[in-house]
Amino acid sequence: MDWVAWLDWFNAPDYEFARQVLQRGVAALYFVAFLSSLNQFPALLGERGLLPVPDYLEAFSRLRRPTLFRWRYSDRLLRAVCGTGLAISAVLVAGLPQLGPPWVPLIAFLALWLLYMSIVNVGQTFYGFGWEMLLLEAGFTVAFLGSDQTDPPRTILILVAWLVFRLEFGAGMIKIRGGREWRDLTALYYHHETQPMPGPLSRQAHLLPKPFHRIEVLGNHFAQLVVPFFLFAPQPIASIAAGIIIFTQLWLVASGNFAWLNWIAIVLAFAAVSDPVAHAVLPVLPLDWHAAGGAVVETPLWWLVITLAATALLVALSYWPIRNLFSHHQLMNASFNRWQLVNTYGAFGTVTKQRIEVAVEGTLDQDPDDAADWREYGFKGKPGDVRRLPRQFAPYHLRLDWLMWFLPLRTVHDEWFYAFLAKLLEADRAVLRLLRQDPFDGERPRWVRARTYLYRFSSRAEYRETGQRWIRTPLYEAIPPLSLRHAPGRRQ
Repeated sequence: MDWVAWLDWFNAPDYEFARQVLQRGVAALYFVAFLSSLNQFPALLGERGLLPVPDYLEAFSRLRRPTLFRWRYSDRLLRAVCGTGLAISAVLVAGLPQLGPPWVPLIAFLALWLLYMSIVNVGQTFYGFGWEMLLLEAGFTVAFLGSDQTDPPRTILILVAWLVFRLEFGAGMIKIRGGREWRDLTALYYHHETQPMPGPLSRQAHLLPKPFHRIEVLGNHFAQLVVPFFLFAPQPIASIAAGIIIFTQLWLVASGNFAWLNWIAIVLAFAAVSDPVAHAVLPVLPLDWHAAGGAVVETPLWWLVITLAATALLVALSYWPIRNLFSHHQLMNASFNRWQLVNTYGAFGTVTKQRIEVAVEGTLDQDPDDAADWREYGFKGKPGDVRRLPRQFAPYHLRLDWLMWFLPLRTVHDEWFYAFLAKLLEADRAVLRLLRQDPFDGERPRWVRARTYLYRFSSRAEYRETGQRWIRTPLYEAIPPLSLRHAPGRRQ
């Protein structure tokens, strides 16, 4: 292949719409991620948080993961990092860096990647979710998509499609190798009801007929185990495959709250959508973006070299996730390098059959017996009030609420949870702001305790009779009454 023919293949002028969606969409999700951290990180992990970062850094004096906080952490510095990330994300969403030479959006996205990696790498259990590393990998990859002055590089578009493939196919393989409910098509009998954070339509989805749920599982297997291979097919097949993935992800958006996991999958799937297909579906979009936006300069040699170097790096790092996909001991949401690039993904290898919720209660009474006036704290996303309609928060991530879902699956005796109870006893304002309702209006309770309940969605008849969206049954007292004096995890 001669130089001209190679350059013609490398440039992908028919994917300008895909580049616009990828760059602006990923930047928008970085904005959400930084906003989530700005609002929640100090209370959860700050200097006086539940799991303070200074203590974490002191315990790991040789922290191998890259972070700006390696030498010093302060809440003020954290807010500066989040503020910088928000500003860079906003200008990328507006498309301003993309108007300049390709190195401008490159630096902007790499800055987002490094800034957010600094947060994730000290975020401990509150940042231990697959969509954190997914956002990091997406930010690094789309950094090399260039600017409006050059055509989109085809190798980077293929690597974004490869990221979508690992995300979808990896999740599909985790399910097939996981619980029997995915193989006998009964997983969706339970999932809408027991997922970590239901949304406003989750109950309606759960109440659909069981044959429909079996079709849902079949559709999921088709979308995750078959469709991803066609992302690399010629057009318009690749665009159709992307459309199927987008449709299934939109159903997940409508039926639950999974932070930005579904939204980033939707954004990244556009890497396989060509301009002619996009124009055919939405005629308002230009067919020829060059004619609409002005002339594109010839791809500079230096940019070609940088892009091919990034391509070679990501291809080389793909060895480990490929091996993992074919392993009988497949890892889920794992990174094979300290920079969290070319990771392996997957979720819900098994489906929880029952929903057990941990309710946190407090009382002002001197004697913490059952006759005391126990009042329940309200969480923003976690089910509590049986009459309350679940809210839609995604792509925003409620980190405290998500970890509350994991408590009964592991142990309620996690260090962070005892620290949380101690903060409630102190009526800590930062922690109380993470909640929907403080039943004591800022006053310190004398005692707090944790009780567990079995939750299930009410039937349509039960809802008409009681007005309750949830039916809950008391189970057991997970943590007996604690006072401030005896609360584990309290910081003097």
